[in-house]
Amino acid sequence: MPGQEACGLDSDNHIRQTLDPVAPHHLFSLFDDLHHQYRWANAVPLTDSDDALKVNWCELTITDAEGQVRYHNSFITDWDITADNVAGLVAAGRARWKIENEHNNVLKNRGYHLEHNFGHGQQHLSSLLLTMNLLAFGLHTLLELADESYRLIRATVGARRRFFQHLEALTTYWHFEGWAQLMDFMMRGLEIGPYTVQKS
Repeated sequence: MPGQEACGLDSDNHIRQTLDPVAPHHLFSLFDDLHHQYRWANAVPLTDSDDALKVNWCELTITDAEGQVRYHNSFITDWDITADNVAGLVAAGRARWKIENEHNNVLKNRGYHLEHNFGHGQQHLSSLLLTMNLLAFGLHTLLELADESYRLIRATVGARRRFFQHLEALTTYWHFEGWAQLMDFMMRGLEIGPYTVQKS
């Protein structure tokens, strides 16, 4: 989807000040006893400068039956916003936000060090490092889905970074014939899976 982002605080504050006297469009709907209020406006200046970029802005506030706010966020896009598409644009914005939080932050902060590897090399090194990071992330995601031993060990060890530390220590000092033997060795050491110790 072209150009859709969650609003930053400074931009959002300026847009809200611009919109206060204008009364943006509203759409109300009810899902699962939650009240969804959509507000939007098109061609709103992003900043207070004369040559500010014009953006289309929308916001979703979800409240429960007691009026408590359960979710609130705003988004900007280059798509024209109407009553027919505001809910879909907000859903796309929320999905993009979820991807950023759940996937990109994992790649940056949970053992993959994605952003720290990309000032190196003269030609293709940064692309190679990115590709290797993405392949590793994809492989680990596949293991989460398909390998019961891996899931059990990850659940026992905890954070992904700690799991990587275990792997690094083990493979530094010991040669394993394959992945299954490594997983078996770890389960035996952790006394989990088929090696669970029965307490009497």
